[in-house]
Amino acid sequence: MHLYHTGFSIISDPDIRHGRQNADFGQGFYLSPDRDFAKKWAKYSPGMETYINEYELDMEGLKVKELNRDKEWFDYIFSNRRFMDTAPEYDVVVGPIANDTIFDTLGILTAGVFDDDEALTMYMAGPEYYQVVVKTDRARENLKWLNATQLSREVMEESARQVLAERNLFIENLNSIIEEMQ
Repeated sequence: MHLYHTGFSIISDPDIRHGRQNADFGQGFYLSPDRDFAKKWAKYSPGMETYINEYELDMEGLKVKELNRDKEWFDYIFSNRRFMDTAPEYDVVVGPIANDTIFDTLGILTAGVFDDDEALTMYMAGPEYYQVVVKTDRARENLKWLNATQLSREVMEESARQVLAERNLFIENLNSIIEEMQ
């Protein structure tokens, strides 16, 4: 499986223990199987270079948890955001990214304002992008860094415009869903 990770450095030896424990799928090294989506995470910072790192993950022999955008997926994210890693026995977790993570809506969908069914309905409002999280040393050993490509400021600006357009559509769809619930 070819995977991508965007950041301010070349990451040939990723640290699976770096990062937030309460992310969508718990602590691990987050990647995307979609290069174009990985570019959308690119940020411009004066004096910093931004890279898209490319990897290959050999899934043979690994315990993989695959999730779809459904109740199990929502419950998994909801638990991880409360620091309860619900699948520590898996080497790799694959599934959709929560839209409030992509569009920075401050976790309102898992804040308890809406019941679980309402929140799950709202998560369906946006685009569906997948992430792959390498969670164990065993999986990390199966992850091979291939190369890194430096992204130009123009590419990052175009990606930012795409994310803004998707965010606006997400907010519009989310507002429609909330209106229907009232």
